Amino acid sequence: MFDSTHPVSSQSADCVPWIRNAVNNAAAKSRLLLWVDAVGGFFVCPGNEIHLGQAVPDSTIDLPLLADLSRHHATIRRDEEGYTIEPLRDVRLNHERITATSWINDGSLIELGPALRMRFTRPHPLSATARLDFVSHHRTQPSSSAVLLMADTCILGPSAQNHVVCREWPHDVVLHRQHGGLYCTSAAQLEVDGTRHRGRAPLNMHSHVAGEGFSFSLEEI
Repeated sequence: MFDSTHPVSSQSADCVPWIRNAVNNAAAKSRLLLWVDAVGGFFVCPGNEIHLGQAVPDSTIDLPLLADLSRHHATIRRDEEGYTIEPLRDVRLNHERITATSWINDGSLIELGPALRMRFTRPHPLSATARLDFVSHHRTQPSSSAVLLMADTCILGPSAQNHVVCREWPHDVVLHRQHGGLYCTSAAQLEVDGTRHRGRAPLNMHSHVAGEGFSFSLEEI
């Protein structure tokens, strides 16, 4: 049973189709580093089930963390209702130790082991994608500024509600998964790996994307 003391935040009716689509699609297993010029690097986990643990050689953990943790310390899951965390070792949620699978609210503080702290947010009301920001000094391996738990869409751009806030960009750019592939959509012309596209373009796991006032790259882990 889930811990009812940590209910997931309610979502607007407009959000439901996005969440259902994200959950029911086959989850891509490839993890990515998203490098956004002049903004930072982001560790992207597209699966519906994310195993978190210590970064050790030959680890197959989904989210390897440079911290004093167990090899598999906790599991975060996404479904149509929202996000939960299952503690396998020492986990605290909003400073309270949990011993059973619990709902994660927007804004919740997740603490793993003796010192690692991350803030969980759901920035955009029309996307099931969530973000983990480090509150402590810890980082992922490879190093990144934050972690994106990507559902169907990831929105980059100047709005404070975006998953990656790029204040100097002229407009939003959307990464989205469809039919097992990854695509990029922009209101203006963009260039992907040296080829110009108008509005929408397919990406691969090592694409470089550029447009007027923005650029970013993907790197498969």
